[in-house]
Amino acid sequence: MTIIIRNAAEDDIAAIFEVRTSVRENHVSVEQMAAMGITTDTICQALRDEPCIWVAERDGRIVGFSMADAADASVFALFIRPDWQGHGIGSVLMERAEAFLFQRHASIWLGTDASTRAAGFYERRGWRRMQILDSGDTRFEKFRP
Repeated sequence: MTIIIRNAAEDDIAAIFEVRTSVRENHVSVEQMAAMGITTDTICQALRDEPCIWVAERDGRIVGFSMADAADASVFALFIRPDWQGHGIGSVLMERAEAFLFQRHASIWLGTDASTRAAGFYERRGWRRMQILDSGDTRFEKFRP
């Protein structure tokens, strides 16, 4: 199995949305994302601003992605298609996002529901639970090694 990890391009945005809406935990629809301000246009603009999205590709198909927000020092997204979970793709995509953010910040953060499998994934990679956010999610932080 050869997985290619690369910087995302504008042509990947539709596939990124497909991955995002394919997940079982923390599922949101395209309409829900739009209500949160996450649209094709906002993702295009993020890519134009700087290379802050990485995709995992297998045989020309996007199977996962990660996205970082440099200004906010946060991992904004990390999602893998359900049929590709457990293959180490999330770890590699997280490493890309972390490296990107640690070039700019001494500490980084992300928010997620503490009861999901993702929370355990983050903790196994050195992220620490810090506080409950207004959204009900838990803020995790990690510090530059």
